[in-house]
Amino acid sequence: MRKFNTAGPIRPALHYHIPPLDRLALPEVLGLVRDERYFVLHAPRQTGKTTALLALRGLLNGGEAGEYRCAYINVEPAQTAREDVGRAMGAIASQIAREARYTLNDRATAEAAEALDTTRRPDDALGTLLETWARAARAPLVLLIDEIDSLVGDTLVSVLRQLRAGYVRRPEGFPQSVVLCGVRDVRDYRIRAGSEKNVITGGSAFNVKARSLRMGDFGRAEVEDLLGQHTAETGQRFAHGAVRAVWEQTRGQPWLVNALALEMCFLAGVPREPGEPFTESDVFAAREALILRRDTHLDQLADKLREPRVRRVIEPLLGGGDAEYSDRDFEYVRDLGLVAPGRTLRVANPIYGEVLPRELTWVLQHEIAPQETAWYVRSDGSLDMDGLLAAFQEFFRQNSEHWIRRAQYTEAGPQLVLQAFLHRVVNATGRIEREYALGSRRVDLLVVWPREGGREERIVVECKLVKEGRSMSRTVEVGLEQTKRYMDISGTEAGHLVVFDMRPGRSWAERIFREERKRGGALVTVWGA
Repeated sequence: MRKFNTAGPIRPALHYHIPPLDRLALPEVLGLVRDERYFVLHAPRQTGKTTALLALRGLLNGGEAGEYRCAYINVEPAQTAREDVGRAMGAIASQIAREARYTLNDRATAEAAEALDTTRRPDDALGTLLETWARAARAPLVLLIDEIDSLVGDTLVSVLRQLRAGYVRRPEGFPQSVVLCGVRDVRDYRIRAGSEKNVITGGSAFNVKARSLRMGDFGRAEVEDLLGQHTAETGQRFAHGAVRAVWEQTRGQPWLVNALALEMCFLAGVPREPGEPFTESDVFAAREALILRRDTHLDQLADKLREPRVRRVIEPLLGGGDAEYSDRDFEYVRDLGLVAPGRTLRVANPIYGEVLPRELTWVLQHEIAPQETAWYVRSDGSLDMDGLLAAFQEFFRQNSEHWIRRAQYTEAGPQLVLQAFLHRVVNATGRIEREYALGSRRVDLLVVWPREGGREERIVVECKLVKEGRSMSRTVEVGLEQTKRYMDISGTEAGHLVVFDMRPGRSWAERIFREERKRGGALVTVWGA
């Protein structure tokens, strides 16, 4: 039985999959190879880049009359050499030897690579090997280099410059086409090489690049196709709401799509009646399991939050503040996959939007004492949101100064404290959906609470921040409009506006208040904190 894959390249006999070459701009790729171009393929981690490269290798090597000799190498083993160029070139030569021997049945190149002394002339070793290989090959050589951005410093500069130096000798004396594959576009590399006084940009070290192609996520039709493969092979169906939820929660990020489906279909351990379809609730249960398990993909994502250039982009997004990041910062975070492609800043998908605040408040969540559900659940099973937010006011009064002071994301601190409190209380039974709006000085939260009969209670909680030089009354008025708008979008009549007064010199007696306000026929409860 095939399964959904979350680790390593796709193997068609074992894994449900979207044909990898369908995910490339294949006519453009083949045109670049035919025109003897060097180019870049980049995308966030676990998007399917390696699978696509291996499929491209198979296609090029399977052409009529052996049109190309295509080799794939992964240079990640050279990463441990750091800036020891000789050691790194030795590791890369070993990768070439394996590929030549076992994929192309080219014993001569394999033996030449194994015999190469990379310590004598390390900054020419790779170029010499590629020139010898290209001249001996019976067809134009195409080289696919994976994980290029795993190399650092002098090693990365040396590889790029050797490829650039050999470019003029193609195709007879150097690879006809080279594809560099990694998370980022080579032009965005800022390389700190030990042998150079200045930071070197990848664009200057590899200025023979013709194009940069970005591999995208799945489209909605591809998500439906992937889930449909499981249904076709096993008979297990996905309700329309479940398919929609997988798409909406992942926005097609390949690892997330496969991980959610794998969790639901194979790992959850919940017995299913024959013919019982997976539902939207199953999708959210799988989402929660992934987040709690902190699988490697999500853990690596969260680890990036500690980097200053990531914080400069993500912090104003989480807090609704104004952007103060550079284009370089934005491009870096976008290439990591944390935010969506394009120029508009938004979190890439709701699962990442859930992971970010949870990771940033992990310590705080564990400092909050476990809550007995009796006090915030009414006798009819509904959620006592008034009681919860009153309890939060007291919690914030007692803990906010200490926690915000030691938090890395201080500008978004108040909103993160509220989310940590609600998560600790609500997520055991319900869930919180988050919307972030850069520059709005607000964060939208939707608390979803299950009721009997499969019904859901939906409650809007809007967060606003008042800083020095801003008016409380104006902030509340704007917040009321935003809360009412989000209530309309969410289809709920229950709305709360939490206003954090961060102006200096304000006493807690002035900051803490509760009042009910009407806006467009809807009742909104305003909470001061």
